[in-house]
Amino acid sequence: MRLPTHRAPTTPGEILLEEWLKPSKLTQLALAKKMGVDIQLVNGIINGRRSVTAKTALLLSKVLKTTPEFWLNAQMAVDLWHAQQELKDEKRRKSA
Repeated sequence: MRLPTHRAPTTPGEILLEEWLKPSKLTQLALAKKMGVDIQLVNGIINGRRSVTAKTALLLSKVLKTTPEFWLNAQMAVDLWHAQQELKDEKRRKSA
């Protein structure tokens, strides 16, 4: 998997909102109920305040007929990109 260099990868929350909720007119509350979780979890993921965990990936994949790996890979891409940016920032600070 190659990470984009000019921008952060698309977050799992944005993918969830734009590719599943909006097209199917499914609300965050309805998704949360289908998953058996609090709406705060779904809302946190969509708004980028929460990461997709293995458990959440399993629940999303069951409800949305995807694979848990899809959600975990999306989250991993975001996490790796942010870690890469932090390392670049640390390197710049040390060399300055």
